[in-house]
Amino acid sequence: MTDTITKAGGTETDAATATYADRHGSRHPLPDASAEAQVRADDRAHVFHSWSAQALIDPLPIAAGEGSTFWDYEGNAFLDFSSQLVNLNLGHQHPDLVAAIQQQAGRLATIQPSMANDVRGELARRIGEVAPGDLDKVFFTNGGADANEYAVRMARAVTGRRKVLSMYRSYHGGTATAISLTGDPRRWPNEPSDGSVAHFLGPYPYRSSFHASNEAEEAERALAHLEQVITLEGARTIAAIIIETIVGTNGVLVPPPGYLAGVRELCDRFGIVYIADEVMVGFGRVGEWFAVNAFGVVPDLITFAKGVNSGYVPLGGVVISQRIASHFDTVAFAGGLTYSGHPLACAAGVATFEVFERDGILDRVRDLGSRVVEPRLREIAAAHPSVGEVRGRGLFWAIELVRDRATREPLVPFNASGTDAAPIAAVAAACKQAGLWPFVHFNRLHVAPPLIITEAELVRGLDIIDDALGISDGYVAG
Repeated sequence: MTDTITKAGGTETDAATATYADRHGSRHPLPDASAEAQVRADDRAHVFHSWSAQALIDPLPIAAGEGSTFWDYEGNAFLDFSSQLVNLNLGHQHPDLVAAIQQQAGRLATIQPSMANDVRGELARRIGEVAPGDLDKVFFTNGGADANEYAVRMARAVTGRRKVLSMYRSYHGGTATAISLTGDPRRWPNEPSDGSVAHFLGPYPYRSSFHASNEAEEAERALAHLEQVITLEGARTIAAIIIETIVGTNGVLVPPPGYLAGVRELCDRFGIVYIADEVMVGFGRVGEWFAVNAFGVVPDLITFAKGVNSGYVPLGGVVISQRIASHFDTVAFAGGLTYSGHPLACAAGVATFEVFERDGILDRVRDLGSRVVEPRLREIAAAHPSVGEVRGRGLFWAIELVRDRATREPLVPFNASGTDAAPIAAVAAACKQAGLWPFVHFNRLHVAPPLIITEAELVRGLDIIDDALGISDGYVAG
């Protein structure tokens, strides 16, 4: 991936600002207006979109993508600072992943999960080799939501208990149990669902629910709260605690030192299964194969999806400890999926491992995060009164926007929509106008570009955000 491309006339243009025609030329000519019109017509007439009021949305037709950039049908380039849904870890159209899928399709397109398959077995082995502790078996799913569903099912089967605890600030998926585990407002219209879920407050030093003045106090008091919830819910009724190792959509909340180790201790003390949801932060997002590796803890189960193959073909799964797996040695596991470990998806997953190892992706993410992103975001925070806090790790950061730094009043209210959300919508619109596609949630901008992003593209994207924050500054009190 280079920082510039050479146009037909011999001049160079930045990859992030190049048009579709610049990048693809006559080999892949830009679709004409009639093609875009057809895409819009088909979408509006026949596609039912998730999490949306259908008549109130206008999805942007996308013509192509490459690396860290995608293009609309008019040739406008967007630097993808959201990795689509924080899943496109190796970027758009990575040639190694595309080739792996093509080769696998030509050899064996699909086979049922009850049979052994070479790429399925290889990917499971590779995942087990980089997972912590004795987690070395993998149950494959079609994505993150069903990975969490099946992890909970395993925990319930092994413990003989029903209840599961999860954080209020969390998202675990849109299926029945997963949406019940979810703590954020997407759960509300789906209730009641699984009634055996209870929620607790996790650590959030910037907006501490525990009146903590530092990270050590936050970890200690958040753990005391969790232990109290365990007691009040009945420890002997609780099968599992599920935690996003770093809370994703709900704030990029990095756990303070000692917190996850404390969760592990509570689970061990009360016989509770510890499930680490790494659907968003696994496979390099924070510079680790699994984010728990950075915190020195070993869960009983790890759920994954997204970055395992950058979403080129749907794939997720559960990495299982020996203790959990051995329960099912002579007892049948009551679950399965027709497409579990689909060969096309697994082939892309094996290729992902090869790219990570060949190109030093983990080291690259750590370097870009500490050398480029963190210091630049600190500068941005110092320059803009609307920035309350920046936080993150690797290539996963949040910029929390406020109206008042002293009171920490959010730029927009919790779960804002319509006119209440106008300030953050204006910031997002300014980013898009400048050629950057942002990840926005509530009063935050998240920085989550593909892990293969060039340094020049990364700097350019951060510069665009810097400029756009002039809009949020206009809402600061006084």
